[in-house]
Order: sequence, then C-alpha cells, then structure tokens
Amino acid sequence: MGIIQIISELDKSAFLYLNSYHNDLMDYVMTLFTFTTTWLLFYGTTLYIIIRKYGRKSVPVIISLVLIILLADQLSGVIKHLVMRLRPSNDPVIAPLAHVFFSKGGLYGFVSSHAANAFSFAAFSSLLFRNRGYTIFIYPWACVIVYTRIYLGVHYPGDILGGIVLGSLVGWSIYRLLIYVESLAFPVHPYQRNKLNINELETITISAAMVVFFTFSTVILMLQNELL
Repeated sequence: MGIIQIISELDKSAFLYLNSYHNDLMDYVMTLFTFTTTWLLFYGTTLYIIIRKYGRKSVPVIISLVLIILLADQLSGVIKHLVMRLRPSNDPVIAPLAHVFFSKGGLYGFVSSHAANAFSFAAFSSLLFRNRGYTIFIYPWACVIVYTRIYLGVHYPGDILGGIVLGSLVGWSIYRLLIYVESLAFPVHPYQRNKLNINELETITISAAMVVFFTFSTVILMLQNELL
C-alpha cells in the first residue's frame, strides 16, 4: 500500500469518527453555521469597525477583503477540478456510512472552499488588527466553520486541512500586498500603528456571540414546537 493510499484511508477513518457524533439540535445548528448569511451581523460589525477605524483609508482594506474571498474561493474551485477527489457525500463507499445532512454539495471536495474562505479571513484580519484577544477569538471561530463541513458530511479532514493551508497563504499574501501599498501611499502607516482596541474587540466578539445565541435559541424553539 502506497503512502498516498495510507493517508487517504486514515483521512476516511478520521472523517467517519468525527462525523459520527450528531443529534437533532446540532444538525440544524451546524447547517445554519455553515451559511455565510448566518454571520452577516458579525461580518457587518467587523466591516463597520474597519470603516470607523481607518476612515477613507479603509478602502484598500475593503478591496483586500474582497480579493481574499475571491482568490480563496476561485483557487479552491480550480484545485477541486484538478484533483477530482470525491466528497464523502458523493463517494459510493463512504456515503452509506456517513451522516450527510442538508446537502451533498458539489461532486469534488479537495480543497474545501469554506475552509479556504474562513482561514483567509482569519489570517488577514488577525494580521490587520494585531490584537491577541482577537486572534484567540477568530481562529476558533474559523475552526467551528470548517468543522461544520465534516459534521454535515461534505468534506474529509484532508479537504479541510488543504483549505486551511490555501486560505492562510491567501490571507497572508494579500496582507503583505496591503502593507506594501500602504508604504507607498500612506507614510504614517495607519494599519501597522492602529491596532484593534479593547472596545472594538468587545463589539466584534459580542456580535459573534449574538449570532451563536440566536441560532441556538431559534433552533431549540423550533424543535420544541415541532417545526423542524
């Protein structure tokens, strides 16, 4: 058995183990967490902080955020069609053993676009804000997002790891590009000197906590009233 096959078998075993833990509440919570729209309050709050913090100089940051999402999403799509690794939800051997909830997703899974997007955002924003508390918050948040993909049965752990590497590289690269542009355009270096303060950190983390609270509350109420 070759090394690639051994890694593949270990990846499948890890997927089946992690995917086996599920219940009705988390089925719906994880489904909602995997949607970008669920986190609009969090993203909107972060964008508001950026605009208020940097003013007109927030434009390059916003452009950078658009770039990281476009690059992470498009590059992960290209890799999917080059590698052509079936998602567990579409694998005829694995799918009958997996807990696949809500959707099977596209045909191929390596690398995970959700993982690439989440970690490109986490890497870029943590470098931009340079606040230890924010870094401690944003990476576990990104891990929750990527775990939903294993929980829902649409990605192997290897797909997730590939997406994490890709997304982190994209986030770091675009941040370095932003700093280079900053050095040419803004001699006062507004991004490198203006770190995220405690009040801004609290605002961002509270917005994320509200998303989590309302998601759980909504699902619990709907399950109790047999609406799901």
